[in-house]
Amino acid sequence: MKDARAALRYAKAILNLAKDSNSETAVDADMKLIVSTIAENDELEVVLKSPVIKTSDKMNVLRGLFSDKVDTISLGLFNLLEENKRIAMLESIAKQYSIIYDFLKHMQVAKVTTAVSLTKEIEEKVLAKIVALTGKKANLENEINPAILGGFILRVGDVQYDASISNHLNELRKEFDNSHYIPKI
Repeated sequence: MKDARAALRYAKAILNLAKDSNSETAVDADMKLIVSTIAENDELEVVLKSPVIKTSDKMNVLRGLFSDKVDTISLGLFNLLEENKRIAMLESIAKQYSIIYDFLKHMQVAKVTTAVSLTKEIEEKVLAKIVALTGKKANLENEINPAILGGFILRVGDVQYDASISNHLNELRKEFDNSHYIPKI
């Protein structure tokens, strides 16, 4: 990512501006909306990164998508990127903003992989357990992978706890493979 430094500088500037107006949480929600919208729409990503499409057309698309959904600071970011001809960096700036916002708020990302989606009740229990274990709040991302059969895999930072049924079955398989028990006949 060749524009990583520039994206970080823009993100820091937007965060400072948002802190001055006490809207950093709203802007964080905007940035997450922007990232998810771009991730879900390949065509949007192509439009934003295309050198062939006019900047004014890109701005019309962004305003059409986000003008009534995002804070004025986020709209100001669109205008700033238009002036500096850096609209293609919008997604990376939004990602960087969320990272530094989470760091500022002592938040971390916890990824939970389950065979089925988590209920709100279980999600709250997992978040409470993460706070008890790490002392920090976390944003929970639930990834669904039917291959784990049941249970869960929790990853917080660089720590992973695997309580999946597929892992338990693999452990049993290893135990059986490593045992050299030969029954006497």
